Amino acid sequence: MSAIVGKKLGMTQVFTEDGTSVPVTVIEAQPNKVTALRRSERDGYDAVQLAAIPVANEEKLTKGELGHLKKAGAPAMRTLVEFRDADVSPSQGGEGTEEPAEAPDTPAGEAEEVGGVKLGDDVTVASFEPGEKVKVSAVSIGKGFQGTIKRHNFARGPETHGSHNVRAPGSIGASADPARVFKGTKMPGQMGARRVTQLGAHVFEVDAERNLLLIRGSVPGPKNGTVEVRSDG
Repeated sequence: MSAIVGKKLGMTQVFTEDGTSVPVTVIEAQPNKVTALRRSERDGYDAVQLAAIPVANEEKLTKGELGHLKKAGAPAMRTLVEFRDADVSPSQGGEGTEEPAEAPDTPAGEAEEVGGVKLGDDVTVASFEPGEKVKVSAVSIGKGFQGTIKRHNFARGPETHGSHNVRAPGSIGASADPARVFKGTKMPGQMGARRVTQLGAHVFEVDAERNLLLIRGSVPGPKNGTVEVRSDG
């Protein structure tokens, strides 16, 4: 399973050779650094931890975070994500790949290599291919406090004949028995700002020189939001 962490730049459209307009979401994924390798024998599960999105000012990270990144020879990065059962493909050098600042220092007991991936390897968008099926995870756009019509797609009431129940949710109780509102009842409340995983997306184009992934259609999250892309299936 290929995986990478990037930043959503926004949406645009590209044209195919026959002139068809295709809406795409542009994701900038600068080279990720492998900062930890989990093993089932030691940690209870298999996973690869990737660090992404460089930080210009190291003071924005704690000393513990900087020390963890330093062990893998990674620069200051603000995001760490673990991908379970991931078979990421390390880059083989080329444009867009930086040499580690320092040689990785493998901690005692840490796996030096899992599935061909070593601590300190770079992972780039080149591990994906056009047409590949992927799933994208991100925190959805927050909508604030919303009513039932927008939040749960309720129908409105009549607007004429003196109706006072136009956008009200209606009855929520259950009479004297059980004399309470059941948990999980669809009511007004906070909408959005939750982790969402979109399945069945497809990679339209890979621009390894500019570290860009073009995903067909829309993906969760706001502009400049952090997104996780991994192969689906």
